[in-house]
Amino acid sequence: MSDQILPRDNECLLEIEDLSKNFKGLRAISNYSLELRQGEILGIIGPNGAGKSTLFNLITGYIPPSSGKIRFRGQDITNSPPDKIAKLGIGRTFQSVRLFSSMTLMDNVITAQQLHDSDNLFSTLASLPSFRKREQRLKRKSMELMALFDLEGQADLPSSSLPYGDQRKLEVVRALALGPKLLLLDEPVAGMSRQESLEVLQLIRRIRDEYYLTIVVVEHNMPIVMQLCERIQVLNNGEIIAEGTPAEVRNNPLVIEAYLGKVENNAQG
Repeated sequence: MSDQILPRDNECLLEIEDLSKNFKGLRAISNYSLELRQGEILGIIGPNGAGKSTLFNLITGYIPPSSGKIRFRGQDITNSPPDKIAKLGIGRTFQSVRLFSSMTLMDNVITAQQLHDSDNLFSTLASLPSFRKREQRLKRKSMELMALFDLEGQADLPSSSLPYGDQRKLEVVRALALGPKLLLLDEPVAGMSRQESLEVLQLIRRIRDEYYLTIVVVEHNMPIVMQLCERIQVLNNGEIIAEGTPAEVRNNPLVIEAYLGKVENNAQG
């Protein structure tokens, strides 16, 4: 179904060349490269400190690279500020929840939509018909997005009142409200039960298909990554040590040693 909606025509949506980032002599990302195709779901895994969240921060402009190039839809976005990158069509969630905790769920989602849906100040202050119609449209769209994650019934509650798992869902909703072409999800099922995680897995596939998205997922939940992603990169000490299908990555000796093997040893000990 998804291949019919998003044909794999090898269109490169995001291209990264030899990206590196140093922090006071410590190399967090080293010569990282990527060609991400339209409609793809890519997983990025690796042990703690491997550079996964740093990579997201580089792509979205929260930190500048030490070297390398980042191109999105053919445009060089290296060193561009986060707001410009978001407007170009890259949305993201964070490893730790970053909601406007005192605002309602509705207002969190509307605020994100307004990045692309500006109106002139006069019509806002005067409450002209154009402003009222826009406000109704934003609320309608927000309810539609929240309904994807069964959050519409809590639209008027402060986001701080949500359980942790629902807060993470709201972060995905807010990222979708930006109208992205590329969605970066940083540990989207962290803190969720197995059943909740499986539900989010299905929702990620659904939003990829319905909203014509390309998605990159950083996640420690290995079963979710293996089920969700069509291609996986493995980072260790800021470098790509393996890349391929879930089956290829699962059986790679370097991955077992650097990541999967540690998880198994920890589980036994």
